[in-house]
Amino acid sequence: MTTQTPPGLFDHRMAVFGTDEEFLGAAVPFLTEGLRAPGEPAPVAITTPARLALLADTLGDTVALITHTDWYTGSAPNAIAQGAGYLARNAGAGGRIHLLMEPDWAGRAGSSPRESAEWIRYESLANLLFAPLATTALCVYDTRLAPPGVIERARRAHPGTGAYEDPHRLTAALDAVPLPRPPADARGLGLDGVAGWAGERGLGADEAELFAGAVREAADTLGAARAALRVWGDAPACVAELAAPGRLGDPLAGFVPPAGELRPERGQGLWFARQVCAYVDVRDAADGAATTVRLQYGR
Repeated sequence: MTTQTPPGLFDHRMAVFGTDEEFLGAAVPFLTEGLRAPGEPAPVAITTPARLALLADTLGDTVALITHTDWYTGSAPNAIAQGAGYLARNAGAGGRIHLLMEPDWAGRAGSSPRESAEWIRYESLANLLFAPLATTALCVYDTRLAPPGVIERARRAHPGTGAYEDPHRLTAALDAVPLPRPPADARGLGLDGVAGWAGERGLGADEAELFAGAVREAADTLGAARAALRVWGDAPACVAELAAPGRLGDPLAGFVPPAGELRPERGQGLWFARQVCAYVDVRDAADGAATTVRLQYGR
């Protein structure tokens, strides 16, 4: 089954299939649509090697083929950076290009409920992040690989499915899941002590400095002078939690690429933190009185 949004700018579709024939039945018309679209470069398929071979047999070399493990190399924010960078380099005017996309369900995307939830967040926020672009994306879900619960939640992230939810509401639902409580041995720390502490917990010197930089960038977003810091864990899963008065209130915080530069650089705030860390969780208190940002360096 393939869904399609009404005509507009970013066109975010979803296809669910259970056989190779059903995959081709969704993929080939979509990619052919891209081949025929005026002013667009060749469409791109990002999927498994086996499915890329099927597309090559059917469409020849008319479509750009990318193995999904070469595209989805890290966290969901890393995938956003990859997509934004590819569009900036290769898309036509206004972001015009057709992209067929499938994450690696045998890898990170399907490795845990936590990772699957982060993927759904990415799918939902894509509707806001790429809204200004005339990009057409088809996200394909194989029922033989993607868990049923993930597919059902993915419908909520795609317009035209009949289950679509506003991204602000869907991300709020994801954030309504409480974070695990800090362990009893969590301890307070100053920002200047993060790199040394992370080194003591097993991160190498470069990684410890990188993590400390991510914590500093998150603290600056909150207002460093107001943020209280606690740390716990061992490498690679070193964790830092910042708490500060006030409300961040922006589901896109740290997901919007900085203009002109997609590499993680100091001074990019939560974008830098999300690119560096495996997980960055932001929780606004229900009464709006405080915000908590929890950063975990590695998985």
